[in-house]
Amino acid sequence: MAAPLSSDRASFDPREIPQDVSETRWQAPDGHSIRLIEWPQQVGQKGTLLFLPGRGDAYEKYLEACDHWARNGWHVVSTDWRGQGASGRFGKDAYTGHIADFAIWLDDLAALWQAKVAGQPGAHILLGHSMGGHLAMRAVGEGRVAPDGLILSAPMAGLLPEKVPLPILHAIAKFMSRIGDDRRPAWKWSEKPGAFPEARSMLLTHDHERYRDEQWWREARPEIVMGPGSWRWVERALASIRVLEQPGFLEKITIPVFLFGTRADRLVSFRALERAAQRLPNCETLFFGEEARHEILREVDPVRHLALERIDNFLDRITQP
Repeated sequence: MAAPLSSDRASFDPREIPQDVSETRWQAPDGHSIRLIEWPQQVGQKGTLLFLPGRGDAYEKYLEACDHWARNGWHVVSTDWRGQGASGRFGKDAYTGHIADFAIWLDDLAALWQAKVAGQPGAHILLGHSMGGHLAMRAVGEGRVAPDGLILSAPMAGLLPEKVPLPILHAIAKFMSRIGDDRRPAWKWSEKPGAFPEARSMLLTHDHERYRDEQWWREARPEIVMGPGSWRWVERALASIRVLEQPGFLEKITIPVFLFGTRADRLVSFRALERAAQRLPNCETLFFGEEARHEILREVDPVRHLALERIDNFLDRITQP
């Protein structure tokens, strides 16, 4: 049975790392140091769940959700992506998110999966939010990882604006990458480095307290602060989305999938997300409307609880003998 969902912050402090949780560094095969957080393994656990955050995220934002799954009997592992959070930078400054190619992240994910998940007892679950969900689909579709179940939170199956065809968006991004330093930011962030732009919360969550949790962590740990993606990130993201769009790619993912998102998403394309769900052979969905923004796992309690309950039910079915 799933642990009860708290309607207040009395049972868990999202501004503190739990005492029994470890923060370590994991060395990728090429020697790059990547930050890792891990809830302890316990006797009789259901298995291991690897949580992948989104672009610009750090795992501090999802402590509350990860702790929920740990209390429900899962060995939970999460990480920063190389080049964000406290796992280094590749851009011209400390804030712009840059990557030469998404293949680098896929290599990291495959190696981390082997190191922390594949050999563990019980079920193996991959859960990705936004860009993390995109990379999870890529990794499963390419046979880089083999989870027993895949959970996708507002996955980046497409970018906005939806009305512009993907090849045209990609061509524009290629042009913008070539006419200057492709490490430069692709969109405006804030006049004050490290500060949130106005109305950012309108894109992410209705829950003001959970939104302030992120700002608290960014002030406590300034090394995790990240702003816009680079033009190279945009171009490589669109190239990677075109991989997902290839006929037959998503259709190869036959494991159980639970995909949830919101029609009101203003960061990723809901139409592309919906198309992806229709193409996945064994996919169940949960779609919200105006009551939810992009970060559903950090939304107000009625939205967040419904999503967590559906995730718990999905996980319970996977672990049933």
